[in-house]
Amino acid sequence: MSAAKKKIFYAEDSDSLIKLMTYKLQNEGYEIIVFNTGEEVFEKAITEKPDLIILDLMMPIKDGLTVLKEIKSNPKTDSIPVIMLTTNAEEETILKALEAGALEYITKPFSTAVLLAKIKKIIG
Repeated sequence: MSAAKKKIFYAEDSDSLIKLMTYKLQNEGYEIIVFNTGEEVFEKAITEKPDLIILDLMMPIKDGLTVLKEIKSNPKTDSIPVIMLTTNAEEETILKALEAGALEYITKPFSTAVLLAKIKKIIG
């Protein structure tokens, strides 16, 4: 399976969504590492180089947009694709995230099948 060793960082503060996404992504053969706050994602991305990062926008301590900007402004992490997965559907916020370098912006509630298709398109 082509996805066997692809590593995905998933930053999310909803336990039920973490359980669902962990199950779905592991079922597809991905390695998933979960973060409950945004602050650790950037530091770990520098050392662990995930194949993809899925970021919630509204998280405690450091929000997803701030983390996205850190990732995209550092040469060690700027090539890592990022998908924003959030309840915030405001056009201004979507545009800010896309301008900051997000590859996709998906609003909750969302289709896990569509998300998985986008992940496969991005990292295989």
